[in-house]
Amino acid sequence: MPGTMFSRLGAAALAALAAYAVPAHAQEAESSGEVRRVDAAQGKIAIKHGAIGELDLPAMTLVYQADPGLLAGIQVGDKVKFTATRRDGKYVVTKLSKSR
Repeated sequence: MPGTMFSRLGAAALAALAAYAVPAHAQEAESSGEVRRVDAAQGKIAIKHGAIGELDLPAMTLVYQADPGLLAGIQVGDKVKFTATRRDGKYVVTKLSKSR
């Protein structure tokens, strides 16, 4: 029954990979805050925000990486809504808009 053993090992490996992949999706969150600094040339924005549980972040001011195009028209003091992810240990804003 070697085929059965390999099937079980394959199923176990797939289950382990699936369990590992689920937390990766939990590493994205929506939040809001106030812009403290913007450096479009460097692709960085500092946002003061409340706790973001999905990213295990307490309330703080954090510097995020961002595509410079997202930062166009964003200024210090703006209230913003944003989506952030954690990639390779770095926090990245993937969506950004001014709050109304």
